[in-house]
Parts: sequence; C-alpha cells; structure tokens
Amino acid sequence: MPSLDRHENVFVLDLGDGENRFHPDWIAAVGAALDEVEKTDGPRALVTAATGKFYSNGLDLEWLLAHADEYHGYVASVHELFARLLSLPLVTVAALQGHTFAAGAMFSLAHDFRVMRADRGYWCLPEVDISIPFTPGMSALIQSRLAPQTAHEAMTTARRYGGADAAAAGIVDRALPEEAVRSTAVEMAQALVNKAGDTLGTIKARMYAPTLTTLRDTTAPLG
Repeated sequence: MPSLDRHENVFVLDLGDGENRFHPDWIAAVGAALDEVEKTDGPRALVTAATGKFYSNGLDLEWLLAHADEYHGYVASVHELFARLLSLPLVTVAALQGHTFAAGAMFSLAHDFRVMRADRGYWCLPEVDISIPFTPGMSALIQSRLAPQTAHEAMTTARRYGGADAAAAGIVDRALPEEAVRSTAVEMAQALVNKAGDTLGTIKARMYAPTLTTLRDTTAPLG
C-alpha cells in the first residue's frame, strides 16, 4: 500500500512495491496522502515514486470483473484522483522507476513533471490493444498534457516508450539511470517548494478547466 514520507519540504509518496493497480483501497490511501500534503502549510512539493518493477500498471481489472455493478463509481473515483492531482496547489513530480501503463501512465501525466528510468521500463497506453476505449475524462487528460501528434500516436498505436523515447516525445522531462530517478525528482521538487499556494492552484484550475470539468462529470464518466 502507498506510504508517505517527508524529506525537508518535499513529501515522497511511495505507491508500493507491486503492480500498484488502482484498487479502491489503494485509491483511498493515495487520497489520504494527498489530504495530508494539501493541508500542510508553508513551502512544499510532492514526489510520487514506487519500489520494484512497476510504477503503476493501471486499473485493477480483476477487482472490476468481480464488482461489475460498481464500474460507474469506480471510474468516477479514478477520474477524481486524476483531477485532484492535476489541480493540486503545489508542484508534483513523478519518479518513474518502472513500467508505467494505462491508468498508471495517465496518473503520471497528471503530475507537473516526470522523470523516467532510461535503461529499462516502458510508458504505455495499451487501451487500443486490450479493447478498452478511453473515457472522455481520460482522453481529455492525455490530450491536455501531450503534444497532439504524441497523444495521437500513444493513444492509437499503444506504443511502448522507453525512457529516451519518452523524453524525446515530451512525455517525460528527463530520462536518467535508475539510481538517479528518485533523487532527481526530489531535487526538482525541492527547487520549486516556494511555488505552493493558492495562486498556483488557481493557475492550474484555470489552465486545465475544460479537462477538470470533464474528469469531474459524474453523470456519465464512461461517455
């Protein structure tokens, strides 16, 4: 399960050491961590990271198959997590040390910045290959954070981007050796802790207003 630590003014949220799929309990734990970060006063920033082979493998499809009647509410909760992170009134950096797939990749896009391991691991939106169309909210998030041609390629071909390719495409900001991923993310976040506050929150809310509206539409989250 996710765990939250603090290094000076930078909170580090470790998403876990498994596939870090979006089980409802996992979503709740991440939400509780964001509560703690958001209610803290003063300079601060957030890094999300993970331990092991995966950063996140996305939706918990096994749980969904067993709880099909809860699909609507589940997707709405995932959308709200994306929206909250996208509009958080402090700088966020994702440290992608491992595979970052599907909703996990979308979660990474909701951060302000991304740092990825260069030599191993992929960033991928595999929905076209697994016959799961993007929801309107997911489409809005991806298209608001990637250049049009990159979004088109990622969404329609399920290309697996390694670190260097992801950096070249603008999906991540830097591709680095494994041992430097988390520490560099913390350094980037530490340099921007003084940006936290209502002004940054307002800037993000206005910058991504259409995307946030779509993500927070609970009447028809599936389209």
